[in-house]
This record gives sequence, C-alpha cells and structure tokens, in this order.
Amino acid sequence: METVKTIHIAFVVLSFAGFFIRGIWMLRDSTLLQQRWVKIAPQVVDTVLLVSAIVLAVQLRFSPMEQPWLMAKIIALVIYIAVGLVAMRFGRSKGIRLSAWLLGLFIFMYIVSVAMSKSALGWFALI
Repeated sequence: METVKTIHIAFVVLSFAGFFIRGIWMLRDSTLLQQRWVKIAPQVVDTVLLVSAIVLAVQLRFSPMEQPWLMAKIIALVIYIAVGLVAMRFGRSKGIRLSAWLLGLFIFMYIVSVAMSKSALGWFALI
C-alpha cells in the first residue's frame, strides 16, 4: 500500500507541475504546446494518478458514499478537468484561458487540502 501511495503522491506532483508549466506556455503562446509529447504526457500522468487513487481507495476500503471528503475530491476533480479543458483548449480568449488556469490551480490545491485533511472543507476548515 505504501508503494501505491508513493506513486500517487509522485504523480500528484507531476500532474501539478505539468498543468502549471503548460499554463505558462499557454500564456506565452509557446510552440512547445504543439509538441506531441506535451499532448500525451498529461494523459499518461493523470491516468496513473487516477488508477493509483482507485487502487488506494479499494485497498483502504474507502467508499465515496461513506467518506464525504472522498466524494468532495471526486466532484472537485470533475470540475478541475472541465476548467482545465477551458484553460488549455476551449477558452476563446487569453483572458478566459488565464482565468480558467488560475481557477484550475486553486481547485488543484483544494483537492490536495481535502486529501491531507480528510475533510470536505479542506483548508477552508481553518477559516
């Protein structure tokens, strides 16, 4: 189980780093965004991240219906994916893409805070 958790955490870091750098490249209109590996790598990273999350949930016998924090993470993940699509593909202007990217970074941090606190409020519980 520790190995799966380590893989999961490592791929959380990779996923964040990838989203962050692709956002910078998007803002700079970098041609790097058009490279094939840049389009494939996030899908591979996020697939490993999702599979490791499912394996951990099964190993720990966590059910989203019984763990409100886990359900909050799943809902936030779906929103994060939608916002990420706007930021990286479907935003019609740089302002919309920037706003979506910043919102995506915020949502990502919320998801991490929920995972660390095991509370659906995440770091908002401290307010």
